[in-house]
Amino acid sequence: MGTLLPSVLRTVVPLVAGWAIVALTHLGFTLDSETAQAAVTLLVAGAYYLLFRLLERAVEKFGGPPWIQGAAGALLGYARPPRYRPTDDVGDLIRQSRS
Repeated sequence: MGTLLPSVLRTVVPLVAGWAIVALTHLGFTLDSETAQAAVTLLVAGAYYLLFRLLERAVEKFGGPPWIQGAAGALLGYARPPRYRPTDDVGDLIRQSRS
């Protein structure tokens, strides 16, 4: 599988999770402004992504039960982080994402 789908999933899933967490808990905020609601949702989504990404990296770097890394990845939408080949050629990146 190419890297496009995993990278999209690992972006969208934390955004949806951030929205769901804010919508279900309201996090003690009473927000009348849609802009403020969106800002809080993005902050929660960013924190969600960072938490699980750091957990995933910590297990990879320092060791630990592999299921923790898999669970953290799954909570980001895809169990493994995408692996990217270094390149400056945009055409190559597009072709690579289609494979």
